Parts: sequence; C-alpha cells; structure tokens
Amino acid sequence: MGRKPNIKCSVCSKMFYKRPSEIKKSKSGMIYCSKKCYGESCRKEKKCPVCGKSFIGCRKKHCSRTCSNIGRKGIKYFTGRRKDKVKNGFLLKKRLMEDRGYKCENCEHDNINILQVHHIDGNNKNNDVSNLKLLCPNCHYTIHYGDSRI
Repeated sequence: MGRKPNIKCSVCSKMFYKRPSEIKKSKSGMIYCSKKCYGESCRKEKKCPVCGKSFIGCRKKHCSRTCSNIGRKGIKYFTGRRKDKVKNGFLLKKRLMEDRGYKCENCEHDNINILQVHHIDGNNKNNDVSNLKLLCPNCHYTIHYGDSRI
C-alpha cells in the first residue's frame, strides 16, 4: 500500500508520488518518475554539419564517424616535436659524449646509459658547452646535495 500519486512525469506523463519538499526544490519545474525519463529529457536533437541529417547526441558534433572524418578533412595538426626537453637533452648528452668521452668526468664511470648532463651554473637554459659536465648519478647527486656519508 503506497502513497497516492500527486504529480505527473514531465516526459512520460505517468502519475507518481513525490514529496512536496522535493517538488519545491525543482528549479526548472520538470519532475521525472525515473532516471530513464530524466535521461530522455536531457537528449537533444542536433543536425550534422556535414550531411544535415538529424541525430540525438550529448557531446557528439557529427552523426557518424564518416561525417566526422569528412568534417576534419583539411585541418592541419602539428606533427613536429616542439621544445621537447627529452629530445634536446639526449642530443646534448650525445654531443658531450662524443667531445669528452663516454664516461663520467668526475669518477670515470663508463656506463653511458646512466650518464647525466650537469649544468655548472645551475641554469638549465644555459646549454653552452663550457657550462656542461657529463656525470654519473652518484657524482651528480653529490654535487647538488653534498656527501651524505658525513
């Protein structure tokens, strides 16, 4: 034995009970009997800018993937690597290894995979060869943070 229906659904016109305080809270005056009816009220009909066909979608701009590809035709996307620190850092490291040898400049550790580029003045924008040093991670850490064995 439930309560008597007191309001009509804005979508399907089904009569159902809703607390009077909940009815007052509704800002738009639209009341729904279920999540399904609420979802149907949110769906809006749009026209595809490519073919003009009507479709229902929330965030979609085109009716299909085909129209989306046609609409995207001619758009130029940037494909190069612009100001990529990883690429520039690797090229810097490679140049230093070729000039100064394939080892740490402090301890002469020769594992080239772990060598790092150190900026002597601390400014990582200053990539002048005289400002750079090729170091292993241990020597690099010691220069920045000091010897931890003290």
